Amino acid sequence: MTAVQREIYRHLRDFAAHFTPPPPFSPHVEISEGQIIMMMSPAGRHDLAALRIERQLQPQLADGIVATTSGDIEEADLGQLRRPDVLVLPEAAMDTDDAISPRALQLAVEIVSTSNPENDYESKLHHYPRLGIPHYLIVDPRNGTCVHYWAISEGGETPAYEARVPYRFGDKIPIGDWIIDTSELPRYEQGVQ
Repeated sequence: MTAVQREIYRHLRDFAAHFTPPPPFSPHVEISEGQIIMMMSPAGRHDLAALRIERQLQPQLADGIVATTSGDIEEADLGQLRRPDVLVLPEAAMDTDDAISPRALQLAVEIVSTSNPENDYESKLHHYPRLGIPHYLIVDPRNGTCVHYWAISEGGETPAYEARVPYRFGDKIPIGDWIIDTSELPRYEQGVQ
């Protein structure tokens, strides 16, 4: 990241800390590629999917590891401020007055929204391996599919996920020692794209 890019990120971060998006946008914003990303407030089924994944994971996690649906992650050196829909990480990593380090995450789950699916399928898929997040799960209630990405490449200029497995709602997804049962996840209404 150049000095100019760092300065732009610092200004965007300061602005985002004091900015309240107007309705119908979410009160949380993300920063990526030198831009503030405003997101529509999630629909009920979006949040319900995140809640059900969080509830499934929590009893499977080792002591000191939590699943949560809240928390910003930030890597200022890469110009990234993100807010995954579900995070799995050590509880101790949340004991900060700043955003959480993405390097603490063991899993990031994104529930695809109807307003900006490219944010999950393109931007975050590009940035999450660079942030050191070992497992990334995309859950898409629009068409009832999921994709699990893992195994960050060590060689080459830009880290990327080398492994990818697609799933359909109804499948059980193994992620390390954990299982996510997608039969419990809601779909968006037909015609909602």
